[in-house]
Amino acid sequence: MTDFLTDDYFERFRSLIYDASGIHFSATNRSILESRLKDRLRNSTATTVAEYYQSIRANEGELKSLLDSVTTNLTRFFRNNAHVQTFEYYVVPELVRMKREAGSRTIRVWSAGCSTGEEPYTLAMILREVMPPDFSAEIIASDLSLKSLMIGQEGYYAENRVHGVPDRYLARYFERKGGGYKIRDDIRSMIRFDYHNLKHDSGLRDLDTVFCRNVLIYFDESAQKAVVSRFWDALAPRSFLFIGHSESLFGMNTRFEFLKTDWACIYRKDTTG
Repeated sequence: MTDFLTDDYFERFRSLIYDASGIHFSATNRSILESRLKDRLRNSTATTVAEYYQSIRANEGELKSLLDSVTTNLTRFFRNNAHVQTFEYYVVPELVRMKREAGSRTIRVWSAGCSTGEEPYTLAMILREVMPPDFSAEIIASDLSLKSLMIGQEGYYAENRVHGVPDRYLARYFERKGGGYKIRDDIRSMIRFDYHNLKHDSGLRDLDTVFCRNVLIYFDESAQKAVVSRFWDALAPRSFLFIGHSESLFGMNTRFEFLKTDWACIYRKDTTG
């Protein structure tokens, strides 16, 4: 027990956060929650943990700010090259083939837990490179952090944030601006940034691919199953799911099929019989 966060209030806060978002704080990462609470108190009129707890019970806006602060927004362009290659060399060609068979020309992707936007912009650039000229793409990018979504929507990144972007992509899809780079408007227009809490149904349907990488690790088993089930509902009859390389659906009893490609292992939904 610490003087700042007692066992009683640790239980109260982690229950409140879990009920609101599905994010699970175990005893081993209690110090992370304590650190985030100290940060929030410095930006609050509350002077004690007890006062702050009462304020977030009464103020949904402050609860959203707390949830924003407890999420970890680690991301970068072209993160996990094996996933990038799988999307570029396997998934997109497969989707193009299936779409042509079905008489459709639009590929729909959801970047769930998009953080500051590097992932959806990476996907948009790849789609622009690989899709036939008669195809279009729609990317939905969502996150629990409003602050991260605002950065993503602006599409401006400091120079050190674009490390890892291939030179041809940097030249073709970014504009040099000040001490950083701005995503070109034709790429930004492919993406719709939107606040979404994965604890709830997104309302999205008939998606061709969902990316939700390094997000499930913050949920306990029950919440993970619920999120994965909602992804199943959101995806089209023939579609794909990407999760983090350290995450797995093994033992979760889902309907997704494990798919091993030449580059990485992902999951597939196929209900076409």
